[in-house]
Amino acid sequence: MNIRPEPNLAQGAPSAPQIFFIGGTEPLSEGVTSDMLGFKAFNLAGMAAIGLRVPPAFVLGTQWCARQEEITPDIWRSGLDRLETATDLCLGDARKPLLLSVRSGAPVSMPGMMETLLNIGLTDATLPGIIRMTGNPRLAWDAFRRLVASYGEVVAGVDSRCFDDDLENLRGDTDERELDFVALRDLARMHLETFEREAAAPFPQSAEVQLREAILAVFRSWNSEKASAYRELRGLSHAMGTAVTVQRMVFGNAGGMSGAGVGFTRNPSNGDPAPWVDFLFNAQGEDVVSGRRSAHGHGELAAAAPQVWAELVEATKRLERHFQDMQDFEFTVQDGQLYLLQTRTGKRTPQAAARIALDLLDEGLIDRHTALERTQGLDARSLAVRVVTAGDGKHLVPIASASSASSGVVCGEIALDEVRVRERKAAGCAVILVRRDAETRDISALDLADGLLTQRGARTSHAAVVARQLGKVCLVGCDALSVHETDATISIGDLSFREGDKITLDGNEGHVYAGITEVREQIPADLLARLDKLRESQA
Repeated sequence: MNIRPEPNLAQGAPSAPQIFFIGGTEPLSEGVTSDMLGFKAFNLAGMAAIGLRVPPAFVLGTQWCARQEEITPDIWRSGLDRLETATDLCLGDARKPLLLSVRSGAPVSMPGMMETLLNIGLTDATLPGIIRMTGNPRLAWDAFRRLVASYGEVVAGVDSRCFDDDLENLRGDTDERELDFVALRDLARMHLETFEREAAAPFPQSAEVQLREAILAVFRSWNSEKASAYRELRGLSHAMGTAVTVQRMVFGNAGGMSGAGVGFTRNPSNGDPAPWVDFLFNAQGEDVVSGRRSAHGHGELAAAAPQVWAELVEATKRLERHFQDMQDFEFTVQDGQLYLLQTRTGKRTPQAAARIALDLLDEGLIDRHTALERTQGLDARSLAVRVVTAGDGKHLVPIASASSASSGVVCGEIALDEVRVRERKAAGCAVILVRRDAETRDISALDLADGLLTQRGARTSHAAVVARQLGKVCLVGCDALSVHETDATISIGDLSFREGDKITLDGNEGHVYAGITEVREQIPADLLARLDKLRESQA
């Protein structure tokens, strides 16, 4: 892995922050740390070092976050030059255009709390070049309409619902992944009109301007309301800052054997030692992690592309051997080629934490001291699992099913927004936050609520990851659910509920029940016995 500081051409002072380049298979340069690179870029370098396929990138280190007023294109010119050389592409070139992703990355994991922009560099001038290079006009127009919408939301401050309305008006009942290039071209043009109307300025047709504004927008997102709230919630320093990684795009929306996924090397709810993956064919990564789309488990990928699945399973083993812990990773498949885009230590329930530590010890990946550290404080009380039980011989019938992102059982009142959650929690009530999408902007409400139920979203979406970290029962992708904010009601199948009505979420089985069910605690005796044996060996 080659990750060397680039000379800062715009700043001569030795104390000036650095630009780093990721590419190749040389090890990290001495002295480069995750505090400098941010954990995402640092781990990206680690993945490349063990031979996993990682697109090349350059990184503006965390120190730049506090010096945004000094950031100009001259700052990253050397990094961009190396990236263009490594890819044999050029940003803004009409014939061989380089398209980029721009991602955040603090020294600690803050899932979904800052912004990401994809497809930077697409313009009216470069779009024909992408079509010539790929032979795929659908890919080009899909990427362009995504860029206009995301850039409008993140950089220009346009309400995302404006672009959602464009999509809904055009597609009708058609899944957006089934739209052909003509429809996507029309949608892109609708988005361009929406952008100019709502932003009072045309969408920028300069690739260099797009990159500059994307980098600055990602740095600014460090101080966004949801990012600040998350740091307060987790007791994290506001002074750390985020790095920004600028990376060559790979395309999961190229059709055929292409798609995007997010996964864990082991089950984060119970610790089962098998990959736990959500995947969408013909999609980009934001479709999975944003919480606005429901995804499929790994079965669809394994059935349609068994070689890719086998390569991914092998990659999960290499990740665990290198990082010596369960990993939460993001990946893209482009035309049957697997690319790893991110990895981090995965958030997990107490039950999963105990089993994973014990299993990694048995597998020889960690030592006994590390296993003891990772299981410290885990006892019968913290490992007890709440389960739904039918009293008096009753047969419980769920009113809906959903994907379980976090196990356990919670019974409580329905609340549709943060105001209602705060009001009912202040009254001493258990509350279940019910939303259309699993989005991280709900972090403050989610922290207060006892559980989360969403109509859309994947188990591995950022909001679901945060819910699991907070110990909240979480069910996502409930197809039978409809949320009606205007009259503060929801529908589950043929049943209607108002705010204040009670439901039960069963995160163990992925079921929703009307009203309050009986609940009992289940103690994992086998897991406790393994923990006792580990601790006895310490005595």
